[in-house]
Amino acid sequence: MAKADRSAAIAELAEKFRTSSAAVLTEYRGLTVAQLTELRNSLRGNATYAVVKNTLTERATKEAGITAFEGQLTGPSAIAFIDGDPVEAAKGLRDFAKANPLLVIKGGVLDGKALTTDEIKKLADLESREVLLAKLAGAMNASLSQAVYLFAAPLSQTARVVDALRAKVEVEGPAAPAADAPAEAPVSEETTDEAPAAESTEAVAEGGDES
Repeated sequence: MAKADRSAAIAELAEKFRTSSAAVLTEYRGLTVAQLTELRNSLRGNATYAVVKNTLTERATKEAGITAFEGQLTGPSAIAFIDGDPVEAAKGLRDFAKANPLLVIKGGVLDGKALTTDEIKKLADLESREVLLAKLAGAMNASLSQAVYLFAAPLSQTARVVDALRAKVEVEGPAAPAADAPAEAPVSEETTDEAPAAESTEAVAEGGDES
């Protein structure tokens, strides 16, 4: 490879490392072209799987300031440059490696931090961004619905109690105090009038619990 081509290849790799949110180093010794194509297709949308030269990649990682692959760039190497969901990309690599043991996951880097093989497997066990967002949205909707119920139920109950009291007054009419009743009589009558209100409130509350 000419010097200019080498420099261009190194610069391109370094740029991929800089612009990718994560990268996973693999060894693909023994895999066929068809298998590599299958792996690329499975990662599509989340990562680009590229076969790389170790010497050029080593220089590119130095230019990009990445130390996660030091001492690991041996044998036939390929890197998954992740620009989508890193969890989904990790799942794709893990599942493919299970079905095709010749693929060896050596390590990776996520947001500039080195990842071991075990950490990549743990990343693959996490729920995807879409699933987490869906759960968050569901939790928020449930909380909002509960809040609406808690605020609306007392208002509805209060309205029914008031309507019941109004109906009672319209049917029975206002109570006239006795002429020779003691001063405390109006208070006693008011207390008596409030008793049905308390009963109505309890009845509405019980009805609200059943509905």
